[in-house]
Amino acid sequence: MRSRALADRLLFIYVWVIIAWLFLPIAVMIAFGFNDTQSKSNVSWQGFTLKWWGRLDEYPDLTQAVINSLQLAVLSVLITTVLGTLMGLALGRYRFKGQGATNLVMFAAISSPELVMGAALLSLFVSNGVEMGFTTALIAHVLFSVSFVAITVRARVVGLDPSIEEAARDLGASPWITFWRITFPMILPGVIAGALLAFALSIDDFVITQFTSGAMQTFPLWIWGATRIGVPPQVNILGTLIFAVGVAIAVVNSVTARRRT
Repeated sequence: MRSRALADRLLFIYVWVIIAWLFLPIAVMIAFGFNDTQSKSNVSWQGFTLKWWGRLDEYPDLTQAVINSLQLAVLSVLITTVLGTLMGLALGRYRFKGQGATNLVMFAAISSPELVMGAALLSLFVSNGVEMGFTTALIAHVLFSVSFVAITVRARVVGLDPSIEEAARDLGASPWITFWRITFPMILPGVIAGALLAFALSIDDFVITQFTSGAMQTFPLWIWGATRIGVPPQVNILGTLIFAVGVAIAVVNSVTARRRT
């Protein structure tokens, strides 16, 4: 019993050490948003201040880059959630010719390096004379995110009890009513999880966006360009705000799921 208790305690300590290690960079980012730096380089602690929080608009290019990132993330989430949900329903419920090839393509999109996908999309757009910009970046974000949503939704669909939908149809519900009243609420956790995953992938993507965005800058691209002259504290503040919004969404989703259960 003592050995079992010791093992449990060591496992508990190990888990919290890993969690602390993963959150350490985030804590540093948040802390340096309050750093009273006197130079362009925000890498050493020089004192506490709140002045940077009132000067978020000091770099118009940075503000526009954040807006571009948010627009890309929101639009790509809307598109990939719809497409991925329909793909997940089809793959999880039906058997059709070419299903194996579809699964192969989806997992290939997930497992292939971003460099490969970015270079392939760049070649596709250039060879067809497409001008790089927001639209091409949006297409790229949809293409690398839709597989994650589809696989997440499919996993939820496979675990559904078909007798519940059959009971709804036996009681006179049309296929459309059955979907919205029975099927969709049951797969909603998977849809939300896929949407959150697509948002996270889009908001911080660098490699594929670098290949397909042309002259348009996103938040990660702006930071990359700023590292040569120094990253201002506003970057830390905006990163903190994005992180806070993501945590808030995750908490709300978790609380809602528990209440539903």
